[in-house]
Amino acid sequence: MADSYRYAMLLSALPSHGPLFGAKQTPLSRIRLTQRLTLLEPVHAESLGTAARLLDWARLDPTRSDAQAMELARRLVPGIAHPFVRDLVTWRLELRTLMAALRRRRRGDPAPIDDRWGFGRWLGQIRRNWGESGFRLKGAFPWLPEANRLMDAGDAVGLERLLLVTNWNHLERISDGHHFDFEAVVIYVMRWDLVARWTSYEGEQAARRFDALVAAGMKGVDASVAV
Repeated sequence: MADSYRYAMLLSALPSHGPLFGAKQTPLSRIRLTQRLTLLEPVHAESLGTAARLLDWARLDPTRSDAQAMELARRLVPGIAHPFVRDLVTWRLELRTLMAALRRRRRGDPAPIDDRWGFGRWLGQIRRNWGESGFRLKGAFPWLPEANRLMDAGDAVGLERLLLVTNWNHLERISDGHHFDFEAVVIYVMRWDLVARWTSYEGEQAARRFDALVAAGMKGVDASVAV
């Protein structure tokens, strides 16, 4: 079966996400999504599986340190065969690195002396501009000042919403030209994960999680913002 037909058939069977914050539940269950993804070519399934291992918020280990998480990333990212997936994972890990830097600075840590705690191309820039509110990266990441403000205010809900929107908008930007190909499948799965993350916060369970985010996240615990 040709990839174009295979993925057109797959995507046609997936219900639309709709707006991120308007969702009450994911458009289909995780089990059903996993079943649909059995149509992926093996090499594509492997790339997407590695991305999920590194990015899927439900799979993240809250006891893992920044250094441990980024060591895993440095081992796995070069092995992602598909460049679109590799670039997307890199972007997300760099965003996570920026959030880790904000948390570390807020709790009074000095600038890191090595690169083990983070990932990507901005580590030197962050280290050199540790005292700057946006690490002199506001041009590349215009959401950074607002993230810093929300973290300082202890507004875990607002910070979570900002990060979800930032991720959602990035997926929108890179979706141009991708409608019935593997890249479109990747974007769908990543959006599904964002919807799953947001809809899991509803009700009493959400209130408890947000209380925990405020209590733990502002101390620099990695689970606070699993971007």
